[in-house]
Parts: sequence; structure tokens; C-alpha cells
Amino acid sequence: MTRPFASVVNLGCRVNRVESDRITSDLASAGFALVDQQDADLIVINTCAVTGEAESKTRKAVRHALDLPNEPIVIVTGCVVNLHPGELTELSPRVIAEPSKIDVARTAARAAGLSLRTDASAGEHHNLGDLLGRSRLGIKVQDGCNNRCSYCIVWKARGPERSVPVEAVLHQVCEAERADIPEVVLTGVNLGAYDGADAEDSHVEIDELLRIILHETDIPQVRLSSLEPMDVDERLIDAMVAGGERVAPFLHLPLQSGCTATLERMNRPYTAEQYEATVAMIRGKLPAASISCDIIAGFPGETEEEFAQSRALCERVGFSRMHVFRYSARPGTPAAEAPDQVAPEVMAARASELRAVAERCAQADAALRVGTCENAVLEYGNRGTLGSFHRVIVDDVPLDRAGSLVRVRVDAMDDRGILHAHVLRGNDDQSVAPNASDGSAEGEGRR
Repeated sequence: MTRPFASVVNLGCRVNRVESDRITSDLASAGFALVDQQDADLIVINTCAVTGEAESKTRKAVRHALDLPNEPIVIVTGCVVNLHPGELTELSPRVIAEPSKIDVARTAARAAGLSLRTDASAGEHHNLGDLLGRSRLGIKVQDGCNNRCSYCIVWKARGPERSVPVEAVLHQVCEAERADIPEVVLTGVNLGAYDGADAEDSHVEIDELLRIILHETDIPQVRLSSLEPMDVDERLIDAMVAGGERVAPFLHLPLQSGCTATLERMNRPYTAEQYEATVAMIRGKLPAASISCDIIAGFPGETEEEFAQSRALCERVGFSRMHVFRYSARPGTPAAEAPDQVAPEVMAARASELRAVAERCAQADAALRVGTCENAVLEYGNRGTLGSFHRVIVDDVPLDRAGSLVRVRVDAMDDRGILHAHVLRGNDDQSVAPNASDGSAEGEGRR
């Protein structure tokens, strides 16, 4: 029997990407051959509902899949399905809604007339790294959110916070290790709220989970994905420091605004001053850390003065990356009904200013890496990503080393802002961490 062809389309956030990877692996294990959309008999679309625009893109993706020549079956899953699946299933009888991502492969097999197998004949022993085509594997350890940010509907789509048991996390890390994947990325909708149970039913928080992974596995590098600022404490940073070279010196801390008054309207549970204090604590304990953020331009009620405060905080912190978003009203959220909506042209201008700040800060943070030593995960020949999440070209590595992790010294930054490095050999690992001068968010190295 010919193996049915399937394709997975991912829309949305980092957690969706991790879930789509797992769906891809599950489909391969169920006996599907993974192909491009245009060749597929069945297409899975992992949907996103974070904004009204995201939902519009979801409907567009479903219509596109339905219009392909093979007339594929389309299985939709994800946040839009959890909120209002009828909007998608009414598009065609060929659309199947599956709210449970862990059941997508089973639903796909049933729709394709494929008998699920538990022996080795259906492709269960595929290499995860080869299948996904990447050197970094995301591992979802947590789902759901108990926060109620005024612009967000994800808490409705994802449900309350819940965590993956420690043993299940370790199983996934070991799976990546067996596939020779050098880096795992711990991911969750609210990663810092991790509260998983271990074998003795004791509660394990995110810092303890990191220590357990480093102790129980030999995975070369662990990276933490997005963490809410209020969930980053000294215990977590101490665990990162204790992990040494095996923990990527990088943290993504969503800011959303650098103005406390705006943060209050967003219903974010911290002030701008508390955010900067957290950054100072991180850099005091882990000077090599690079820090990125999300930030929204033009949130309802944002005045010129509030925007100026937000921009100034970004300049003081000196983020290695800034993901700048213009505010997009999400129907069903308090912010969408709030007074003083900011004009689109004002939002666009503010977003442009923030992107200029982002470019300057990224260049400055990258320049601070010159002369230091880090791990680099090679993804495309000799091109890869440093632990600090900067792009790097390792000039003395053969092009067939993709998929490996190497320890490098950063030599220079070119005029495109890309770092160049060479592989460390012998006793070459002598470096001074960036930003070591005073450990504060306002240090001279960050101006």
C-alpha cells in the first residue's frame, strides 16, 4: 500500500511551532510520508488566534489548502479550533476540527483510512533531526495561562496553566539526544509557571527542572524560551549559572511597554522599574546573558510621553533583539473596547522608532560578543546561532558540520552585523564576559 502524503502548516507562536514539530513526528510514526502542501493528500493546519489578523490568516490558509489540486483533507487544530471551530468547518466538508493536538495523528490516520501500527513497519524509527531538518528541538513543558492581559485571548484558547511531568520532559530530551540534536529549547505558554510533578509526586519548578535535565541527561545545550519577567528570580539565574556552558546565556522577557501606566492598562503584573531591576539582577549574576523582548507600539491610551518612557527603557536595557508589534485589537478582549485607541499612522510611526532602537541595540550587543567564547549550534554548513542567539559564521568549520555544536571564539562583526568566529582548540577558551563592568541595566556597556 502506498503511504499517504501529509503536510503540516504552522501558524503563530513558538509553542505552536513546537506542537507542529510533534504533530509532524506523530504523522511520520503513523505511516504518513511528509511532503510539501501541493503534493499532500492530507494537510494539518495548527491555527493561531492571538489577534484578529491571525485568525484571518488562519482562514486564508485553510482556503488555500482546500483549493490545491489534490483536494486534500484539511485537519485544523490549535487556538482557533478551541475558540470557535465552526468558522473553519463551515468552509468545506473536507475540513475536520481536532481540538486535541496529541490526537491529530490518530484523526489523520482515520481520515486517510490508515491503520495505526505499533510495530516498526510504519516508520516509528525515523530520525527526529532528519525529519524536522533542524539542529534545535523545542520541547513543550507547560501549557495554558492564568494571567488576564487586557489585549490577550490566549488564556481562553489555551485554558488554565498545566505542566508536563518531569519524566515525560526527560523522555523528550533523551529522544533529542538519541537523534544527535545538540540543543533543546524548553517552551511553554507561560514557561515560568512550570509546576510539574516528579516520580515522588513532588512539585518541581522551572529552576529545578533545568537542574534535573542537566543532571539526568547529556544533552549538550539547553535554552529557555520566553519567560514572564515576574517569574524570573535569583534561583532560576543561579541554576543557569550552575549549568555553565550547557545553558544558553539568553533570556526572552516580554516587556510589552516600558511605561508603568501603560503596563497597568495592559493588566501586566509588574512595573517598568521592576522589569529593569530584574534585568540588573540577571546581568549581575550572568553578565554574558543577552536579553530580548516583545514590545507593543500604540496600545490604547498610550500618550507621546508614555511612548517616550517606553522607548527610553529599551535604550537603557540594550536588548539583543526586540520583537516590535503595532497594537492589533483582538475582538473579545477589554483592550479592543478601550477608549483612546491610537491612530494607525501614529502606531506605525512609533513602531518604526522602536525598530530603529532595536537595530542599534542589536548591533551594540553583538559587538560586545567580539573577543568572547560561546557555544554555536551549526544549522547551515558553517552558519549557525550562538548561545546568546546572535547569528554567527564559523570560518574554520567544514561545510558538512551542520547539526553539530562547537565552542567558538568570536573574532569580529562584519558590516551586516553578523559575527565571525573560529573553533576553540587547546587552552584557547580565555574570555571576558560582555557587560561585566557593573552588572546593571544602565551600565556603560549598554548605552
